[in-house]
Amino acid sequence: MTHDLVTALRPLLTAEACAEAYATGAEPGDLEQAVWLRLLERLDAEGPPLDPQQWLRRAVRSEARRTRRTSRLERPYGVEPAEDGDRGPEELALAAARGRALRAAVRRLPGRCPRLMEALLSPEDLTYREIAGELGISQGSLGPERSRCLGCLRRLLTPEVAAR
Repeated sequence: MTHDLVTALRPLLTAEACAEAYATGAEPGDLEQAVWLRLLERLDAEGPPLDPQQWLRRAVRSEARRTRRTSRLERPYGVEPAEDGDRGPEELALAAARGRALRAAVRRLPGRCPRLMEALLSPEDLTYREIAGELGISQGSLGPERSRCLGCLRRLLTPEVAAR
């Protein structure tokens, strides 16, 4: 690709890509990159286009259509992909040991922290409102209390983690 061709086409490509990107849901830079790649492939196979500006406009629109088609066909996951369930016995034993160590550290916390942390770690996935009702505290004080308890838990676990 000649330097003059790139220099001449860059402003037009930027403008065309910005104009088409919004409708496709793509980033203008992605469209630009795809068109530059098309141009490189064309230069390698057939040489430069006879009318570079017209070719560039058609290439941008073609890439925009391709992007729209692709985005219509692609579907996001409903949930995050599950972790590989084929964990071996060693991984399962280590995870269980970590869980026991965490629960033991939670039981050693001062004040209301053990009950709060158990509620937060509950497999029932309780909301702040449910936790506050269960503990008999206001929902607004739950965040600061949680932060204080996590700080205590961090201080308790730091020597244990460092010792390993």
